[in-house]
Amino acid sequence: MKIGVPREIKNSENRVALTDVGVNELTRDGHEIFVERGAGVGSGITDEHYEQAGGILIDSPDDLWADVEMVVKVKEPVNEELSRMRRGQILFTFLHLAASAECTRAVLDSGTTAIAYETVHRDGTLPLLAPMSQIAGRIAPMAGAYHLTQAQGGSGILLSGATGTRRANVVVIGGGAAGESAAVVAAGMGANVSVIDVNLTRLAHLEHTHQQRFATLASSAMTIGSAVADADLVIGSVLIPGAAAPKLVTQDMVAAMRPGSVLVDIAIDQGGCFEGSRPTTHDNPTYLVHDALYYCVANMPGAVPQTSTAALSQATLPYLRRVAGQGWQDALRADRGLAEGLNAHDGVLTQRGVFDAVAAELQLNEQNHLRTIDEVLAR
Repeated sequence: MKIGVPREIKNSENRVALTDVGVNELTRDGHEIFVERGAGVGSGITDEHYEQAGGILIDSPDDLWADVEMVVKVKEPVNEELSRMRRGQILFTFLHLAASAECTRAVLDSGTTAIAYETVHRDGTLPLLAPMSQIAGRIAPMAGAYHLTQAQGGSGILLSGATGTRRANVVVIGGGAAGESAAVVAAGMGANVSVIDVNLTRLAHLEHTHQQRFATLASSAMTIGSAVADADLVIGSVLIPGAAAPKLVTQDMVAAMRPGSVLVDIAIDQGGCFEGSRPTTHDNPTYLVHDALYYCVANMPGAVPQTSTAALSQATLPYLRRVAGQGWQDALRADRGLAEGLNAHDGVLTQRGVFDAVAAELQLNEQNHLRTIDEVLAR
């Protein structure tokens, strides 16, 4: 199979979908890997590294997209990439279609076969999302601590406090991979940490695993409201795979927070779990809501591309080898978890959560624009 690795064009996105190690493995399998020049520079991978691994360098992104059978990316297509997708081509990347009607429309209009990292399942986990969730979770308390400094518009409190002063209160909403990582780092930085989740079994696991280094609370509107009101830093890490994130922190809750408090929305790729959340960039990461600072960078792991690229490529490579070696239909038929990654094919959506999130805005109807994964694979 001809596989293309374009340079990412999203703001401050220095990750790349494949390392030179991944290129070498796929080349050894007999595939041709085309890499846009400069694609790996931000992750510390030179064009020479790719050539030595067997990759073929391409100058023009238009030529790369036009010539390959599968495009492997990190982030969803944006700007000029939206018009490069085409029917008969596989797109394998983070898509987050429920949060972007524009990208969803382009995917449907192009007819491309879109497989999303974030909805691939394995044994009740999300194996391709997990490494990026872990990294985003670890970044979140550091980003929050930085923006709590008065110079950045925050209240001026140190997470750990100092002798004779109070520690900052950190509330993590969602106890999955990102939330767990955020809680561990925030606790390690010396903050008072509470994790809120609807799943009591998950909360019990966190308590046992981390020996009660942080408090756990069962999720409810009242519990969230009370915890947020006393928080200096709120980290939102709520996830419903493939669907838009629920808005669990309301504007009224934010209005009741101390001035200069910070909210970090890891769920922003899926629309965000705070009312008032909108995507920001590494260049301009924050904005005010009432007297609180929102940090809603949509590609947080892009801030540490050497780590993120290595972790992502390690996770995706086994799946890429299967799709490239067997063809997407046979690979998905053989692995139900991988099949769950299919989000769109030939102009129709295959994820109910995505359809529900964008149907009204795009004027879609179930008869023409929604199929089950099994229906698509049966054709």
